[in-house]
Amino acid sequence: MSYTNVKETFEKMPSVFNAAKAQGIHSVVQYVIEGAGGGSWFIELKDGNCRVAEGTYDSPKVTITMNAGTWLALVNQEMSGMQAFMGGKLKATGDVMLAQKIPMIFPL
Repeated sequence: MSYTNVKETFEKMPSVFNAAKAQGIHSVVQYVIEGAGGGSWFIELKDGNCRVAEGTYDSPKVTITMNAGTWLALVNQEMSGMQAFMGGKLKATGDVMLAQKIPMIFPL
């Protein structure tokens, strides 16, 4: 399935959540998706559970910022997170190690 809508990807995340990969993680990841069709979402991971919500969180453990095109390329596996980061298309502030775990926790 190829994703074409940013909001759709965040709505899908709880259904693909891999609780085993999230064990022991108690953090919040903030996404800021810029440009047309973007927005802000956060993911709260706690006790092997997740909550995905639209909006901003006051003190996330990591904030990941990119444009909508980059996000869609990532979730459609047309680009890796490392390619996006090294190419300056993805910025992560805070716990970058947590950010690297997200694709395993939410295999879209």
